[in-house]
Amino acid sequence: MILIKGGRLIDPRSGTDESLDIIIEDSKIKAIGIFSADGEYERVIDASGLTVAPGLIDVHVHFRDPGLTYKEDLSSGAAAAVRGGYTSVVCMANTKPAIDNCDTLKDILDRAANSPINIYSVASVSKNLEGKELTDMRALKDMGAVGLSDDGIPLMNTAFLQKALLAAKALGLPISLHEEDPELIGVAGVNHGKVAEKLGFTGAPSVSESSVVARDCMLALSTGAKLHIQHVSTAESVAAIRLAKQLGANVTAEVTPQHLALTEDEVLTKGTLAKLNPPLRTESDRLALIAGLHDGTIDIIATDHAPHSAEEKARPFADAPSGVTGLETALAVCITYLVRSGHLSLPELIKKMALAPAGLYSLDAGYLAEGGNADIVIFDDSEKWTVTDFASKSSNSPFINESLCGKVKYTICSGKILYADS
Repeated sequence: MILIKGGRLIDPRSGTDESLDIIIEDSKIKAIGIFSADGEYERVIDASGLTVAPGLIDVHVHFRDPGLTYKEDLSSGAAAAVRGGYTSVVCMANTKPAIDNCDTLKDILDRAANSPINIYSVASVSKNLEGKELTDMRALKDMGAVGLSDDGIPLMNTAFLQKALLAAKALGLPISLHEEDPELIGVAGVNHGKVAEKLGFTGAPSVSESSVVARDCMLALSTGAKLHIQHVSTAESVAAIRLAKQLGANVTAEVTPQHLALTEDEVLTKGTLAKLNPPLRTESDRLALIAGLHDGTIDIIATDHAPHSAEEKARPFADAPSGVTGLETALAVCITYLVRSGHLSLPELIKKMALAPAGLYSLDAGYLAEGGNADIVIFDDSEKWTVTDFASKSSNSPFINESLCGKVKYTICSGKILYADS
């Protein structure tokens, strides 16, 4: 047995926020309360001055496995997750080959079963991510897909998306969407504004996202399907999602730590390390995202962990791939830019990073309770550290060499201590 002693226990499901101990036996939480450290424990973790919370859950990661494993694979992705306090992740389907068939999905899930963390996967909405022909959603669900997404590629055919939403609704599966109209974008990965103009580019205007978000919110309202909007980046998108929810649409939304912390100005100093789709926007957009997170319009914080090699990111800006890594810095970025700045309380943050993500894909996780899974993160919300090294194969982070507040001290999954900060 393991005793976690004297920490500030935050459980978003019950609303608990007090000093309590946890006893772990095998893979489960045996008891929560106040206990003596004199029992027969294999290990006693002194959590005094630390926060004890459910293991974080990321519903949007790219582990590049299969096909692009020089950037990341299931093993290195899991290692990055552990360093960041994540015990469950959901992989996207834009691998090579795409996860549009049961053989590819089974291969991933069979190998993921040996991971120290919980690795889930969506399957693609369309075959070969072409937005033309539906995958066999029922078979993919039966094989273990927790949802559907062509993330990385927007579904621009309205009739096709409507058909997909109705098919997913019949199976009780959510569809998660990447919302950008490529016809409205010049150079992807940079906001169409002052920075793009300074670089001599026509970038990605906010309407390239918000117009598709508005369309798809109305399709969700019309069909009654469960729709999830990925990596929201504009104030107009937040307003469209807010309206859709008020009208009764079954819509949820996520935002990334990088969109909550940074603006387009970062491109001028970090270059391709700040190139991502959708791009970093303006300060007014950033504040609108935070307001949407605070009022519940945006439900989830997800990293969109997107590893790329150093050689790829060293290309000229227009030619370099979009995407940044995020698993190892997400909690600290959110504590630094949301909690310490007074936008969210720590319990509110844990809800957005654990309980709400579990709800999207109906995972039995994101909470701390007797008899529940012992998936736990322990962190110091006041410890400052500098981002320098990564467990991920890739290091394409805009936060390199930045000082952040909030340090993961332990990551525990299924009762096993996977990470202990020395």
